Amino acid sequence: MTASSPNRAKLILTVLFLGTFVMGVTELLVPGVLNLVAADLGVSLQSAGMLVTAQALGVALGGPLLTALTVRLGKRTILAGSTAGFAAANLVLVLSADYSLLIAARALGGAAGGLFIAAAFEIGTSIVPPERAGRAISVVISGTTVSAALGVPLGTLAGQALGWRGAFVGIAVLSALTFAAILVLVPRVPSSGGGLGDQARHAFAPRVLAVLVVIALAFAALFAAVTYVAPYLEQVTGIPGTLISVFLLAYGVATAVGSFGGGRLADANAPRALILGTGGLAISLLLLYVVGTVAALVAVVLLALGVFGMGTAPVVQYRVVDLAGPGAQLAQALPASSANLGIALGSAVGGAVAGSFSLSATIITGFALACVAAVLAWGTSFLKPPGTSGGAAPGGAGGRGGRGGARGLAGGP
Repeated sequence: MTASSPNRAKLILTVLFLGTFVMGVTELLVPGVLNLVAADLGVSLQSAGMLVTAQALGVALGGPLLTALTVRLGKRTILAGSTAGFAAANLVLVLSADYSLLIAARALGGAAGGLFIAAAFEIGTSIVPPERAGRAISVVISGTTVSAALGVPLGTLAGQALGWRGAFVGIAVLSALTFAAILVLVPRVPSSGGGLGDQARHAFAPRVLAVLVVIALAFAALFAAVTYVAPYLEQVTGIPGTLISVFLLAYGVATAVGSFGGGRLADANAPRALILGTGGLAISLLLLYVVGTVAALVAVVLLALGVFGMGTAPVVQYRVVDLAGPGAQLAQALPASSANLGIALGSAVGGAVAGSFSLSATIITGFALACVAAVLAWGTSFLKPPGTSGGAAPGGAGGRGGRGGARGLAGGP
């Protein structure tokens, strides 16, 4: 498919942004209304929290599986079908009181969301020139980050005002609007890859897996710290409870800025951008530990943490697609999977460290993980896409030379 006109491309990217925004709100809405969910279903808070785990596992495991099963379908068909499935899964949350059914619905909704994201990346990069592929990726990812910064607080307020089921009615309505916009505005994008076996061989090549390990470690580092950042701000920094939300909102806005900026850096030089992102994440976490008792400095460091932490997401997406080459279609779903696994790992490790040592130890744990991610990011900068020759020095494949993966999307049939 050839690139669309700039105005047409902006409209399509807006639809893709809306889709990931709605799905991001849905994934993170439950924590804000957890007590309401537990009381309504008559289960413990821990059991209600499994609704969050089910959604994350749906994205991490179900997303790639559905992407593999639908690899030969047109991308608009996948986008519309996954949106419809996502809306249906959320209607189950509105209509059912059966806990097991709600767990299944959340897992299926997560899988549909993972499938949507993979198709959205492919459509987004196919409608822009190859040199703007990173920015298109960042728009799709930014739907998730903006949902965390703005959508989740608003969704939580809606849940408190309308009941948690009322909030999910709103999610279903927004999903239906997204479905209609897809049918009207998104062009047909045929499958551009080979069979599943050929796709998998390239998508799971060692060069791709290496970059996926980097994003998993980066998100593990980030969430080992930020999962417990609210009590850290209260107990270590001394921020009053009423002001903690302001600090967290600033962090959320910074993640949105980082996701947009990361796309631009990926277009310029993806390998170098990944080193910058992981290195900046490590430094930010170290500074958060060092200046943890000074509120003004902590506020600045949280901004840097958000920018560097989420800035790595579009870079990894760009890099994985580039390195996967002919397996790009299937590979589109893998970074989200790795990130979710990293989130699960980081929050679990952070919890164990906080329980055994202190809240400050979660920051140092995140710093250690980020250091490992930065070293691996440097190592992956020498990897090159299939079919290229010579050394893949930083700034080669995946930098401005990293258009190969984007061309495979933008110039597909």
